[in-house]
Amino acid sequence: MLIEAAVTTTWRPRRAVAAALTLASLGRGRRDPCHRVTGDGAVWRTSRTQTGPVTYRVAQRGPSEIDASAWGPGAAELIDGLPALLGSDDDDGSFEPRHPLLHKAFHRLPGLRVPRTGRVIEALIPAVIEQRVLGVDARAAWCRLVARHGEAAPGPAPDGMRVPPTAKAWAGLQSWEWHLAGVDPGRASTARAGASVAHRLEECVLLDRPAAYRRLQAVPGIGLWTAAEVGARAFGDADAVSLGDYHLPGLIGHALAGHPLSHDEVEPFLEPWRPHRYRVVRLLELTPGAYPPRRGPRRSRPDFRQL
Repeated sequence: MLIEAAVTTTWRPRRAVAAALTLASLGRGRRDPCHRVTGDGAVWRTSRTQTGPVTYRVAQRGPSEIDASAWGPGAAELIDGLPALLGSDDDDGSFEPRHPLLHKAFHRLPGLRVPRTGRVIEALIPAVIEQRVLGVDARAAWCRLVARHGEAAPGPAPDGMRVPPTAKAWAGLQSWEWHLAGVDPGRASTARAGASVAHRLEECVLLDRPAAYRRLQAVPGIGLWTAAEVGARAFGDADAVSLGDYHLPGLIGHALAGHPLSHDEVEPFLEPWRPHRYRVVRLLELTPGAYPPRRGPRRSRPDFRQL
């Protein structure tokens, strides 16, 4: 099979960028058909830009030198947006760790940036699928849906990689197709509602943050948690804390407070770190031992395909 020529670039950021670590927050588990890390350390991803589907490969050559190649109709657009994708707009200059654990993590991970994809639906649909369920089940549902309704990745992508469906395709998925993937009617309805106004939601990247979040949350079923999950990826928002997340009180309480926190206590506790609250959470997520030890029974795992 003839493979079209790649669009390539070498980006030399003014400060260190850890490409794989920065892009890791965009992946949805090790089996994500849209995100792979190969044995050589390169990150392969697929996306759907305004100009069409794209496969891209990002490889670290040095702390301040990153090679990228892209294939498909969206290749040139992806390469043009590479600096923002890898966090060129993320300014951590005003970040004050304020805690020994954060201070250590911040200096241990100097190349960690908050990525900005600029693609709202790409971030929204998997976030909706992750609402109110265990991550392992949400990731499995995402993989099933993309495998069945996405398209083959252009270029020399690793086996099994797929491009996510278009917004029109997401909006048109029948209820039984969501059901077979393990997504309940509530989440399916929210995903379809968001996809049906994709043109309005994609405009959020051009708005100021408050207006962007208001527009996102005007869609039925999209609340603070889902909007923050989108903001941390599509907007590159370093303050996009996912309030209401099941694991967040345990993480923040164990790592920073030294005692358990309730969901209502998380937001005021994190206030001193504004506008870097997502950065705080991301640093903790990447810190061994930050999460509290597991105790008691795990959350139940309803199989929505059997309901």
